[in-house]
Order: sequence, then structure tokens, then C-alpha cells
Amino acid sequence: MIEPLKGYDLAGRVAVITGAGSGIGKATALTLAAVGVTVIGGDIDQAAVELTKEEIAQSGGQARAVRTDVTSRADVDALVDGAQAEFGRVDIMGNVAGIPHNKMIADTTDDEFERILAINLKSVFYGVQAAFRVMMPQKSGNIINLSSGAIDTPAPTLACYAMTKAAVAMLTKTAAVEGGPHGIRVNGIAPGVIHTNFSRHNFVDEEGSVVPEKVEQYKKRFGAMAPLGRVGEAQDVANAILYLVSDGAGFMTGQILRPNGGVSMP
Repeated sequence: MIEPLKGYDLAGRVAVITGAGSGIGKATALTLAAVGVTVIGGDIDQAAVELTKEEIAQSGGQARAVRTDVTSRADVDALVDGAQAEFGRVDIMGNVAGIPHNKMIADTTDDEFERILAINLKSVFYGVQAAFRVMMPQKSGNIINLSSGAIDTPAPTLACYAMTKAAVAMLTKTAAVEGGPHGIRVNGIAPGVIHTNFSRHNFVDEEGSVVPEKVEQYKKRFGAMAPLGRVGEAQDVANAILYLVSDGAGFMTGQILRPNGGVSMP
């Protein structure tokens, strides 16, 4: 008899997650830890990723927190290599860290362009390389790269952001082809509108403080665009990631999964 839930048992596996201090990265770290995965979380915000580690520990899980600047290849390598050194393997690599960018093409400076390339694209490439180095000898592993619904529909001010996320999608597909013969699956997530601090520019005042009324307006406005009638939450994306890294998704690779309520982000 087939045991349908056996494919979703991740106990004993080891995951490295970038951007684990907040938003989708944190939700993913907490979700994987809840099903028995040891989580090594990296984030440039040391205090934030330490809080994630503490939450996991309080729930009986195992985690490590590492300050990581994902624009630094050395930092990303150290994050992954450190996980392997301590736990003997890395089963899951989640390249989640990223930043938004909202500016017209004509107004974007070279510094802004280089920054978003470094954080949203180069860091993912570094993460895939580091994971391959560990996973290829293992002959197993799962890599998840965070793309975006912005890759599907052009919109003003999203050129730089969408370009990086479109490149992440193609990197994901290519890495799936290269990793497949080594037992490595590589998939991407392209979320729609998700209510996290990533979208806070939609609901803060001039001082950067969250305005509850604006939050409700944001949810109502963007929720109305989706057939499901709501915006997404970080947990919605974490659930999709949980599926992709499980053995239940064992025939899924090179895919870009879109948790978006039925509508692309723009």
C-alpha cells in the first residue's frame, strides 16, 4: 500500500535559508523547522535572524543564525560550507533574500542598478553554486530560488526588479538541467502580491511607520484583483516551498510555481 504522507516527512534534513530574518524567508525557516528540518538561517540583519532561531528553538526545533551579506560570495560560501561542516550535509538551499525596486528606467542610477543586481540576482547565483558544490557529491538535494510574479506582466517602475527576477527564473531552469543528473532538483517560486515588509512602501507614512488604515486599503485594493479575493501571506509561499522540497514533489524540477491567488503581481 502506498503511504501518501511518507513523501512529506522531512525529519533529519538540513536546510540553508537566506533572508531568514523576515518575511518569506522567516516563514520558510519556521515551516521547515516545524516538520523536523534543521535550519541554518542567513540574513544581513543579525538581530532579526537570531529572533528566528529563538522562535524555532522555543518550538523544539534546531536552528543556527548566521549574519550573511548575500552580495558577498565569501559570505554565501561560508553559510553553506558551515552547515555542511556542522551537520555533514545540506539537503535544501533556499535563496530567498531580495529587495524591491520601484523606479522608472530613465531615473535609475548606476548604483541602484548594481545594488539590485547584486542582491536579487548575483546572490542567487552564488547560492546555487555553493549548493551544487555540496549537493553534487551527495547525489541529492533541493534548491529553491525566489523569483516573482513581476516576470509575467510588464509594469512601469518595475524594470530592474523584474529583470533580476526573470533572470532568476532562467537560472533556475538551467540549474535544473545541470543538477538533474546529480539527483538535485531546482525549482523557483514566483509569488504574487504578498503582505510582508517587502511591500511596506504601500502602507507606511512619510516617516516609514506602518499605518493600519493603509494596510487595510492595500489588502482590499490588491485582494480585489485576485480571483481568491485576498492578498497572499508569507505562509502561503512557505507552504509552496515546503511542497517543492518534499519527496512528494520528486518529479518536479525546473518549474516556476506561482502562489498568486490567480493573478500576476503587476
